[in-house]
Amino acid sequence: MSDKQPGPAPPEELQSTTTYDRSQAAPLKVANYRLIQKVGEGGMGEVWEAQQEQPVRRKVAVKLIKWGLETKHVVARFESERQALALMDHPNVARVFDAGATETGRPYFVMEYVKGVPITEHCDRYRLTTRERLRLYQQVCDGVQHAHQKGIIHRDIKPSNILVTIQDDKPVPKIIDFGVAKATAQRLTEKTVFTELGQMIGTPQYMSPEQAEMTHQDIDTRTDVYSLGMVLYELLVGALPYDARELREAGFDEMRRRIREDEPSKPSTRLSTLGEAGTESARKRRTDSRSLIRQLRGDLDWITMRALEKDRTRRYGAALELAADIGRHLRNEPVLAGPPSVTYRARKFVMRHRVGVAFVILALLFSVGFAVRERIQATRVAAQRDRADLEAEAAQEVSDFLIGLFEVSEPGEARGGTITAREILDQGAEKIGRELENQPLLQARMMQTIGSIYHKLGLYDEARPLMEQALAISREQLGEEHLGGLSELLRTVGEYEEARPLIEQALAIRETALGPEHADVAAAVFTLANLHSTLGEPERARSLYERALAIREKALGPEHTKVGAVLNNLAILHARAGEWEKARSLFERAVRIDEKALGPDHTDVAQGLNNLMVVARNMADYAAARQYAERALAIKEKVLGPDHPEVAMVLHNLANLLDDTGDTEQARSLLERSVQIDEAALGPDHPTVALTRNDLAAVLWELGDVEGARINWERALAIWEDTLPPDHPDLAHAIGNLAELLRSTGDTEAARPLFERALAIREKALGPDHPHVAATLSGLAALFANQGDYVQAAPLYKRCLQIYEDKLGTDHPSLLNCLEGYALLLRAKGEQAQAERLEARVRAIEEKHPTVARSPEAEQAE
Repeated sequence: MSDKQPGPAPPEELQSTTTYDRSQAAPLKVANYRLIQKVGEGGMGEVWEAQQEQPVRRKVAVKLIKWGLETKHVVARFESERQALALMDHPNVARVFDAGATETGRPYFVMEYVKGVPITEHCDRYRLTTRERLRLYQQVCDGVQHAHQKGIIHRDIKPSNILVTIQDDKPVPKIIDFGVAKATAQRLTEKTVFTELGQMIGTPQYMSPEQAEMTHQDIDTRTDVYSLGMVLYELLVGALPYDARELREAGFDEMRRRIREDEPSKPSTRLSTLGEAGTESARKRRTDSRSLIRQLRGDLDWITMRALEKDRTRRYGAALELAADIGRHLRNEPVLAGPPSVTYRARKFVMRHRVGVAFVILALLFSVGFAVRERIQATRVAAQRDRADLEAEAAQEVSDFLIGLFEVSEPGEARGGTITAREILDQGAEKIGRELENQPLLQARMMQTIGSIYHKLGLYDEARPLMEQALAISREQLGEEHLGGLSELLRTVGEYEEARPLIEQALAIRETALGPEHADVAAAVFTLANLHSTLGEPERARSLYERALAIREKALGPEHTKVGAVLNNLAILHARAGEWEKARSLFERAVRIDEKALGPDHTDVAQGLNNLMVVARNMADYAAARQYAERALAIKEKVLGPDHPEVAMVLHNLANLLDDTGDTEQARSLLERSVQIDEAALGPDHPTVALTRNDLAAVLWELGDVEGARINWERALAIWEDTLPPDHPDLAHAIGNLAELLRSTGDTEAARPLFERALAIREKALGPDHPHVAATLSGLAALFANQGDYVQAAPLYKRCLQIYEDKLGTDHPSLLNCLEGYALLLRAKGEQAQAERLEARVRAIEEKHPTVARSPEAEQAE
């Protein structure tokens, strides 16, 4: 139960002759508890693993005062800890079962036996992601909050006093060692516990500034909040803000001064200075250094630094408040910590930054005044003008506004320079807020329009505030819900749960106002179908697509581009189900519609060509697939520029095609470029980034870079687990591939549960006869075959072949791994003739597709 390691035995002449055998050669008893082995030792006590024999049999921990230390002060401390634990009943605090004294009068108490490791060690051992660490940390905060509610302040919270044990296959942190706890609401013992003035209580690295003061200053719950902040810092970064050895070597007074006065670096800043240690920290969190720094910037920096405020009046008031802000971060809600206020920084640095502080204060005052003026004027406009007048004037105002945007491109205004369309757009976005404040309806309309253009350009950070403001204005001025643009943007950037209620609300409003067969209703149905498709709910998505298709064909005609959009996305569902012929037919119809209506170089045409490439690739029609891909890439680079996410998608799929046909080095180059574009546009934690990293890992493995493959598969899995439902088929991509990597490196014990999990996900999401199911069966069969378990391997290989042959035909390249593995198994069993027949099939497929490269089950984007 203690973080201390067993120390050396005391000298022979000091050994007790009445309690237990210090050689541990034979277990002795304390009351009904048989001592087994000493598992920890602190300053005043030692903890033993023990077996309770009556009235129930169970493993427990027995804590005894050390032999020879039964002073009045130590006994008081010991009984204080015993009573503190007895007051608490929480799943994250070690429980007390019994207490008493030995025959020689040495106090003991019996508590829950926690077979665990410090929380930092657990997180690193299992390579938990940042989000997984935060969820575990929330439980620690809950346990500390419970102690505070019982009037107990721990005063020595640190990782070694937070042990993580496994209960029902889930990690559960347990707070231990209340040996220096302080009661705030009652006395814990009749004996006096006196902390001498000048005595330091706690562990320096995790100690609050008020503890380091060593004065009569009251210690309250915010002391534990500070220590929790230090634990959070270490969980996030892998290091503390202060070097522990330097702190110890600084000397007693200097150590106390640093704790009281030296401001710690923000977690993201500290991580950026760690060099190789930072790279290792990121690896233990299943990511890379750059991505981890981005994860910490903002919310997590603010939350940690608020917990570590030197001035305790500025900290979280309770562990519950700290846990609540962590929860807001995990739910993508605004956190209360926020950046420190200007006034606080001004007070702290006023002597060095007078001019800068004065400027910031003036800017803030101007902003507040502007906001108040804007609100007053908007209210006056709403009161003085009715909606009809505003709408009647809107057309002319839009025209004047747009003309004004383009005046700067005239030679006299541009002064010999040039201006891009992006610069005009940025100026327009800035002018909307400045010049249209008295015309809220026009302001909302223009915000929505420019936001939509930003969205199409892949400038999502610029699009979102405009769309959110447009929605707020339309709600306030009209009581209407213009939700479509914002909901589609949220879906694009991967915020699916935030998008769902907006989409469903927009559909309900339109159905009520327009009737079920209106074209605008079809648009909302189509958007909702897209969301269900993204979330891995194909049946729900298919029924919605079919409804949208029926409405649009009737309302708009069968050759309208919006009909083509539905056909395209319906075809994607068929492709995911392995129904390649049906998918190809629908994609071809969609491309014909778009080419006729939009011209051959439109991005919608390029999207259809990209999807046709995916289908052709899976049908092993590589020549056609390459033509589709190269034409799609040329259109998108020409229209959207080289750094657009849609360009990244085509690069991704072209890379998979090149990998299939043996050009693996070029495939790696394209995938790395695709990851770079997507991370810049969508952020490092977007599901699209995970999909590309998944395929990059497969290519790296083919090239012999096993470590690079493992890092990318683990990163992909971490992203998908944070953004997708637990049974989403995309999760199985990374799980299955990690399993295959582990199997190939001989770690079959770790590989088997991953294969089984991937198989369960795919069978549930895709059905038992999908080619992706076959790929997982092949890997699991190979695992059993490698272990010599032919009884389990053979039926898996048979089922794998049956699925592939039914879905893809008898000579598709996807059969190669399964055929080869099954042939090896048959030879090992002595069934030579059957093995030779399978090997002949392998040679025939390789002759038909001589350039095909085989890899783990790499997937493609649509």
